Parts: sequence; structure tokens; C-alpha cells
Amino acid sequence: PAPGSVSVVKPGDRRYRELRTGNNQRFVSTPDYVHLVHDTAETVAAVQAAVKAGKRVSVRGGGHCFEDFVCHPDVEVIVDTGPMNQVRYDSRMKAFEIGPGARLLNVYETLSRDYGVTLPGGICYGVGVGGHVSGGGYGLLTRSHGLIVDHLHGVEVVVVDARGKARSVVATRDDGGEVGDLFWAHTGGGGGNFGVVTRYWFRTPGTGRKPATQQLPATPESVYVSTYDIPWDSLSEKDFKRILRNFSAWHEQHKDPGTPESHLSSLFNLSHRAHGSLGVFTQIDASVRGAKKVVDEYNAALLAGTSATRRSLDRGVGELPAMPGLVEPRLLPWLQATRLVGTNNPTITNPTSRGCHKSAYFRQGVTPAQEDVLYRQMTLPEFDNPDTMLVMFTFGGAVNAVEPHATANAQRDSAFKVCLQTFWDDEADDDFYIGWERETFEGMFAATGGVPVPGGQTDGCYINYPDRDTRDPRHNRSKVPWSTLYYKDNYPRLQKTKDRWDPTNFFRHSMSIEPTKESR
Repeated sequence: PAPGSVSVVKPGDRRYRELRTGNNQRFVSTPDYVHLVHDTAETVAAVQAAVKAGKRVSVRGGGHCFEDFVCHPDVEVIVDTGPMNQVRYDSRMKAFEIGPGARLLNVYETLSRDYGVTLPGGICYGVGVGGHVSGGGYGLLTRSHGLIVDHLHGVEVVVVDARGKARSVVATRDDGGEVGDLFWAHTGGGGGNFGVVTRYWFRTPGTGRKPATQQLPATPESVYVSTYDIPWDSLSEKDFKRILRNFSAWHEQHKDPGTPESHLSSLFNLSHRAHGSLGVFTQIDASVRGAKKVVDEYNAALLAGTSATRRSLDRGVGELPAMPGLVEPRLLPWLQATRLVGTNNPTITNPTSRGCHKSAYFRQGVTPAQEDVLYRQMTLPEFDNPDTMLVMFTFGGAVNAVEPHATANAQRDSAFKVCLQTFWDDEADDDFYIGWERETFEGMFAATGGVPVPGGQTDGCYINYPDRDTRDPRHNRSKVPWSTLYYKDNYPRLQKTKDRWDPTNFFRHSMSIEPTKESR
């Protein structure tokens, strides 16, 4: 990098302290410099300079990685794609071009305002497109329209060849062979594995001849939103377990695409008793046949057979911000609802906290043994952290209409997925909170060695909720490799792509795709 370049942030620069970490304050790095890249040419130059100097590189999009993929002790250069935040239509590619540094809310607002279209991406407004897409992102429109990668048309990636030369490569859905493999690897193969993504292009398959306004899912004009709080004091142990069974049963029954129910998305925030309540958020496109009735029937099914009471969500619950006055479904403009749930959450978007996260896909419902573990762990009297939760996300629907090998994201027949997480402030408390997280998660999956092994009930883990413990035989006692938990039998193709496009294993982190033994 050129001396004095505003793109290069070194120790002593007032920006350095902010840029040496991301959203999870457990992970702080001390790189020689952070290179803020503004276009493809600058990215190629930044990577080439690091290769020439023999420096260890990591890649950052929005900074929301749950693990240490970007900020770890060995990193010497962070290539930060944050400045590449364009959202525009590329008439040459006949697709929407989005930069890896674009934040989700900006993407939604720009696509909706200018073209009346959207992408089925995540809830949290500040997540960067870069890692979200490459890991196979999902959100509240996913049951209607699939994963965000189901609408990916192309990627531009800066790679490093066997001679150490950096260059950019464009790979699209239409490509075959090794270039096609590079595209496919970015449909759920995780970030930081093959190179630096500098551009994504999106258009729904089969729409190449249509106008831009018809090349992605249409923005819902309005949605029904329902959200409410369930006081812990209104729940007996029997009620708690019945709600879990009800949630499981509804999602198992409605996991397939093509029904009115397959358009409903819900987030059930099962908080520790220390918080005082559980939280439920539900959304459905109002144009779906019988939309309000679907929401009403879902809410009734969730609490059926219990004495639980619903009250206004007047304060945040885990992933959910305060959203008062929505106990009964209310009709809202879609973008207004998107801002409501995504922008003002004091827990999940807190950039000063430390966090621990573990994930699982469920094909079938929570077992009685798992209910016992969750009730015990969520009511431990000596554990008083209110920012602790199992978030249960609606899944399936249009996701399950896609064949598991069509994208790198292999989990294509689940009913719901979960994220167990806790947040805290003080480094001195790391062992206590991580210990609770491990005890809870490994207890839930005790029958399969402490992890959700792909099988009849569960289907592994989600790479955008990465967990290094899955590589540790003390915590993953299943004898099933971490790579199978996240990628299933798509992993060999990802390794083959790694061998071809990153032959020196230049791009790597604590859970990166491993080269095959033949290539080492």
C-alpha cells in the first residue's frame, strides 16, 4: 500500500481501534494495517501486496461474523470491503450488482424504492452482504422465495494462483467446469475461503429476458405483523414444554412449499427466565390467500393447551426489539415492518458486547429429553443474564423446493432452525457464559455426541452461525467431522474448488474449507 494512503489504516490512525474488531468483542486483532478497498483493482493490488510481503490476510464485509474468521491473533492484514457498498442495476450483466460492503437495510431500501423488488435476506439491518450471501443467507421472506443464494446470478472474486499472482475472476450461474464450481461455492460455502468477493450479481433464475422490475421477487406491498410477549410467570414447566411441542408440530406440518402457511415466517425468542418473558414475531405477505387467518391460526396453535398469556411486546426480548401494540395482527407496509424489526434491537445489534452462538437445523421437533434440558437451563436460578436465548426460526417452504446439491447450502428439508446465544460485557465472565452455552447445547444433543448430526431429527449447523467447538472432540463427541455438520456431502466439491482456486491456501481461518490431502 502507498504510504499515507487514506485507504490504509495503521496503528496510530484514529480509525485503527474501531477497525481491528467487529461486532463480537470477544475477537480483537492487531493487524499491521487494515486496507479499505473501494473497487476491484484496489482489491487486487491490496491482495497482491500482502502476498508479496508474505502477510496473513483476512477478509471483512460488514463485521458481523460470530467467530474469529476476520479478527484473530495471526492476521496481519484485514482487507475490508466495507467501502464497496453499491446497489445498482448492471445492464450489461442484466442483473442487480451489489457490493460486499452493502448493508442489508440499504439493499432493501434501494431495491424497493428504485425497482419494487427485494431479496430474501436477513433481519438485522447492519449485516454486510459479503459474508451473508456467501454463507447462504436467509430471512423473513425465505419461506416464500428461498435463500438469498437462490437468486444469485454471479460473483466477482479476487483469487491468488499457485504462483502467487492475484487476479479477479467473474463466475456466473451459467458457467460450467471450474468457473462454475467457483460460482457454486459462493452459494453457501462460507466467506473467506476462496478469495475476496468484490461484486455480487442477483437475478432470479429464468428471468434473464425480463425487465429489471421482474428479475427479483416483488416487494410485498404490505404484510401482516403480529408480535407479543409471553410472561414467564404465566408459564408452568408443562406449559413451557407444550409450547415447544406446538411450535415443532406446526412447523413439521407446514415445512413444504406451495401452501398459504408456507409464506408465514415466525421468530420465537425463548429467553432465559432472568429476562422475564418469551417473545414471538410473525409476518406474512398480506396478498397470500387468507393471510390474516393463517397468522391467527398459527398464534392459536402455538399456545394451545397452555395457560400462557399474550401481552404487548413493550420491551425488547433477545433478537426482538420493543414492538408494542401488535398482539393482534396489524397491516403494515413491508419496508416499514422491515425497519421495525431490524433496526432498533438493543441486544443483537449492540457493538460493545461479547457473544457465543451455536446453531442447529431441525427436520423433526424437539424431543422430550431436549425439552427437559431447555427448561432446566433456561430456569437456572444462579444464571441471571437476561440476554440469553434460544431463537427458533421458521424455515423450509421455498427453501425445501431446491435440491441439496444445487447450491453449496445443503440443508434443504428442514422445518425450523435454532440459534442458541448469550451476550455479556466483561471478558472476565467469558468462561461462565461460554460454559453455560456449551452445557446447554451439548445437553440438547447428548444423544448424538453433543452436536446436531445430520439424520432423522436434525440436519447439522449453519455456517453463518459458526462455532469452533464443532472442531473440538471435547465438545463434538459424535465422530462426525465439523465439515459434515455444516456442508454435509457437498464438502468434497468445496474442497475441489478450494484446490483449484486457492491452491496455496492463502485465504484461511479457523473454520475454512480445507485443501484435499492430494493438494497439500
